[in-house]
Amino acid sequence: MNPPPRLRAVSDLHVGHPENRSFVQELRPEHDGDWLLVAGDVADRYADIEWALNLLSSRFARVVWAPGNHELWTPPGDPVTLRGEERYRELVRLCRRLGVVTPEDPYPVWDGDGGPALIAPLFVLYDYTFRVPEARTRQESLDLAYAAGVVCTDEALLHPDPHPSREAWCAARVAETERRLAERDPALPTVLVNHYPLVRAPTDVLRYPLFAQWCGTVRTSDWHLRFGASTVVYGHLHIPRTTFYDGVRFEEVSLGYPREWQPRGSVPNPVRTIHPADDLRRRLADQPPPVSW
Repeated sequence: MNPPPRLRAVSDLHVGHPENRSFVQELRPEHDGDWLLVAGDVADRYADIEWALNLLSSRFARVVWAPGNHELWTPPGDPVTLRGEERYRELVRLCRRLGVVTPEDPYPVWDGDGGPALIAPLFVLYDYTFRVPEARTRQESLDLAYAAGVVCTDEALLHPDPHPSREAWCAARVAETERRLAERDPALPTVLVNHYPLVRAPTDVLRYPLFAQWCGTVRTSDWHLRFGASTVVYGHLHIPRTTFYDGVRFEEVSLGYPREWQPRGSVPNPVRTIHPADDLRRRLADQPPPVSW
């Protein structure tokens, strides 16, 4: 008996790495009606992003994309030299040419098994508010990170233009996203798809706690409750697991870098079935303790 169409999710494909590119080349739906949620960090360079999203959109019935920090980088040698907001808008135009849903589009409704549910891809960035307790300000937090040698590459490659800072861009994105989510049909549960976890708790298992400041914003800490989430899908941490906060399911769906998954001896399959959640109980039973690798 063929399985019903499924709502599936993955993130942090990083297809600039040949091993990860091979994984994406083999990634296929189990049913012609499967949707795929992609929670950011497809690649660093525009051409690689285009290659991956084009391939996935040709295979899955619908692809929904939320940007990660890597897509927003302006890396040296990339023919597409746009920065900040202009780069993001160009990625939105690319997705629309490919038929991929973005945070700028109407939120689609999953009507398959486990639905209906409103699928909301989000782009809200971070604002350094996931600070360690001893840092009272953003600058103190950054100083500690630089002193420890734990600094996100965003500081060099993710430009906020025309906003004066990444925090300002984050504040603008949070305000716009809150407005749109508040206008949704409240009768429908939501699946919130964001590159960063909406709450800080998932960052507690990071090997380097100082890195948490590049992992989200406290402004979203109640969104899973305020906006009726049945599931929150995220990536960024490269610690794939299932957790629950306030009774809401959070799925971290990262593939991550080859140096992280290769020591395990095989290519992992981080693709999670969001709906229907028939295999959730089994996966929770089999899930090892979280490891920050």
